[in-house]
Amino acid sequence: MNADFFFAIEQLEKEKGIPKEYMLDKITQALITAYRQLGDNNTDHVEVQIDEAKKAIRMLVKKEVVEDVFCPSCQISLEEAQTISPQYQLGDVVQTEFKTDQFIRRAAQTARQVIIQGIREAERGIIYDEFTSKEHEVLTGVVTRIDPRSGSASLKIGSGSETTEALLSASEQVHGETLTEGMHLKVYVVEVRKSTRGAQVLLSRTHPGLVKRLFELEVPELYDGIVELKSIAREAGSRTKIAVSSIDPAIDPIGACVGPRGSRVSNVVQELGGEKMDIIKYSEDPAAYIASALSPADVISVSVSAEGKSCRVIVPDDQLSLAIGKEGQNARLAAKLTGYKIDIKPASFQPEEELLQDLSEETEEVEEAKETEGTEGTEEVL
Repeated sequence: MNADFFFAIEQLEKEKGIPKEYMLDKITQALITAYRQLGDNNTDHVEVQIDEAKKAIRMLVKKEVVEDVFCPSCQISLEEAQTISPQYQLGDVVQTEFKTDQFIRRAAQTARQVIIQGIREAERGIIYDEFTSKEHEVLTGVVTRIDPRSGSASLKIGSGSETTEALLSASEQVHGETLTEGMHLKVYVVEVRKSTRGAQVLLSRTHPGLVKRLFELEVPELYDGIVELKSIAREAGSRTKIAVSSIDPAIDPIGACVGPRGSRVSNVVQELGGEKMDIIKYSEDPAAYIASALSPADVISVSVSAEGKSCRVIVPDDQLSLAIGKEGQNARLAAKLTGYKIDIKPASFQPEEELLQDLSEETEEVEEAKETEGTEGTEEVL
């Protein structure tokens, strides 16, 4: 039986990555717990010896030699001790081997449960460590179940023995995207938590990080750090704006992300179900950056406020609706991307101060005209 134990432990280490030392410790706990089931709550005098070389496990019970026995589980009379060896005297400690086949059925089942629980805890720990290292990364999962009430989807992620069920809640799914069981899906790992059932992996299809990681998979320059993705603003399922820059002047960051004949950006768009993608060049100059962020609209001028992160943008009259976008989406994404509050006005717009000044000038001109007419009439009468 001991040889089988050691063989099983070696297999667990090879197949599931559970350390041998961990399992030997769990076996020790299981034997002591089973011994406690026999009615002896004090197990300080019980020792489990494991000899890996001989593939042997021995359970020893230590008893003190006394004249009068008050605790049979931890004491032995001098007379009984000397039947084991005549050399024992009062105060000595006798070690006797407890055969595990003496365990009653309930105690044996308890030991088995302790070992099984130990294996499960180890597997959960391994899975937690595995997926914690994959936080903020993109993984491919398979949809295993969709809750008809909440709309949340369960996905199987990972490979080999390190697989787990992860949750893609309805709020983290792209609006209008239909999921089916068996569907393969790229998902962003938002967070990994510890729970009573093991690792709880929270996924997202709407997180801006998904766009970033997908571009890194498609654009070698991004992965290598030559091109940097400075900012992302996303409304999942509809439109995304990203700002990129290059540390190498010879490399066009926008061209690198678009790819030959648009192949790179097309792959990302396809993975996101046709989500529109605006790629702009990042600039340290806020005015230039804001003007680019409002693409595809043309911008005449950008006036950045000296206090606070706000600005006024002037666009051609025929470009106003394009700059604002449908339901304000273009302006909203540009504001998220740049971090500036953007006030968009047409070229024909006149600030209130200028309008008042123009009205004042017109009034003065009218008054001067009236005075001139009055003077001319007087001269004619004379």
